Amino acid sequence: MTIRRATSQDRSQIQDLHRAAFDASENETVARLALELLDDDGSPPTLSLVAERDGAVVGHVAFSPVGLTGDPRFSAFLLGPLGVLPAFQGKGIGSQLVREGMRLVGTGDVDVLFVYGDPAYYGRFGFSAEAAEGFAPPYPLQFDFGWQALQLKPRNSGVAGGRITCVDPLNDPALW
Repeated sequence: MTIRRATSQDRSQIQDLHRAAFDASENETVARLALELLDDDGSPPTLSLVAERDGAVVGHVAFSPVGLTGDPRFSAFLLGPLGVLPAFQGKGIGSQLVREGMRLVGTGDVDVLFVYGDPAYYGRFGFSAEAAEGFAPPYPLQFDFGWQALQLKPRNSGVAGGRITCVDPLNDPALW
């Protein structure tokens, strides 16, 4: 299996993957979000990675930049969406995608990584609700317990907290 940066040629496979990986109540929303993040060309750009096996995309993850209201020095990313084709779930592909994305994002001048997801899954990578304390998501959350962070720099680096701002594809209250 190979993990590489996603390209525009991966669009249809990424869309199909997320449609298959998520249930019918959210699969179209997640697939659309994944494609919109793939198209994001902001500065810094969203990092989209795919896991490829035998020429087929079997997993995808996005890490999009987020900011902090009132603090232009703050640098962070939000992990998501993450999806793996059902036939390949439980084989460590999602974990490999997350770890590679964390490695690539962590090489920059990034303060924090955020995620809105299952604490049991993301906790294995070091994400916690405690690390997210003081950082408000851009919209009210449907599941408060899912808001987590991983501090990449000590909190005493001058970043106290505040409201997170995100790239346009994530500016939809229905996602939160």
